[in-house]
Amino acid sequence: MTMPAVLRTRAIILGLTLLATACISPVDYGPIPHSQYVEDKRCDPEPSEATGSDETPYFVVTTRLPDCQNSTITLTNHRGDKTRYGRFGDPRIGEKQTGNDKLPVPFTISNEDQWWSALSKSMDNREGRALVYVHGYRETFRITSKDTTQIARLTGFTGPVIQYSWPSQGALLKYAVDETNMYWDERNFRRFLMRLAEQSWTREIVLISHSLGARLIIPAVEYVDKNSTNADSSNISNIILAAPDIDRQIFEREIAEEILSERRIRNNRRIVVYASAKDKAIGLSYRIHGYPRLGSPDCFDPFKKAALEQMGHPGRCYATLSSADMKPEKSGLTLIDTSAISEGATGHSDFLRSAAACLDFASVVNGERNRRQGRSPTHLPHVFTLDAVPKDEEPEHDTICRRRPFD
Repeated sequence: MTMPAVLRTRAIILGLTLLATACISPVDYGPIPHSQYVEDKRCDPEPSEATGSDETPYFVVTTRLPDCQNSTITLTNHRGDKTRYGRFGDPRIGEKQTGNDKLPVPFTISNEDQWWSALSKSMDNREGRALVYVHGYRETFRITSKDTTQIARLTGFTGPVIQYSWPSQGALLKYAVDETNMYWDERNFRRFLMRLAEQSWTREIVLISHSLGARLIIPAVEYVDKNSTNADSSNISNIILAAPDIDRQIFEREIAEEILSERRIRNNRRIVVYASAKDKAIGLSYRIHGYPRLGSPDCFDPFKKAALEQMGHPGRCYATLSSADMKPEKSGLTLIDTSAISEGATGHSDFLRSAAACLDFASVVNGERNRRQGRSPTHLPHVFTLDAVPKDEEPEHDTICRRRPFD
């Protein structure tokens, strides 16, 4: 084994050791009872005339515990006592205006019935379309709010944008806690998704997840498909999984059984997956769980990898198509390999960091089917790669991905 290989192996072992340490470290409950956080009536408001403002144009559904003790309401990383509904604004705007990146996210808690009424009016004005974003591991409400508002700016989505914020700890060494909280939240999320899908004014739901969030939305969509009183829940039509931290074989089983059945595909449902061989976070998850994740093109079978390389293909493996897939008539499942254009230290957020991935992601959100620009076909009909940028070109990733609020 070469020295670099030895160092990589030691780094992985150290990382796993630290994660194992985090697994046996309990979550800090905090210095005060959780019930004290929510004593103020602003945590459970009665209906009022105010349902949002220019400072809080985005919708949020959250199971995080709110802190209503101070003049400004914030969301903690603890599990909440109930699902709450609210409105929020882009944290970057306050940061840009004041130069202070520690300001709380503009956020208000809404009366639940009034929140749904406001969402209905917003969707009626926007042809019944809504975008729901579910974040992943190691996220705080501030980070997820930045990502949600960036998605809104990048895509130019015209309907209401909804952030679903579950109690991720926002800490590197709390992966096991995040995983536990994600599973704890499955019932809450599927109830919300069911209610949204069953509204008469909901015509299309664009459902986006990042990382661990895929393990919330895939079983939730399957649940809604099987239990909705609506004749057809295919209004959950455009599902986008960015760097999904979900077992590849579990995903294949779920889409084959219901999510991408023939009826769903004929009714225009599709799933687009963004994966990268350079995604260090997903690579570590593969090592922890022992089986490949959907967000990485690793081959579990070394003989299959060798066979691909002998045929002149990269030794990469991907999820297989549902038996009901209708390519090229309709694309039920499309996988986009972003390995050639991965950005950032971990390669885990290409859809918000790399110009090429941002452009592709925006087109998918806006309903473009079978996109060709910037994609290259592979030996598999449902897998495409994003073209590498020439060495003499350096795209303006920040501008194209619209990470700044005043671009």
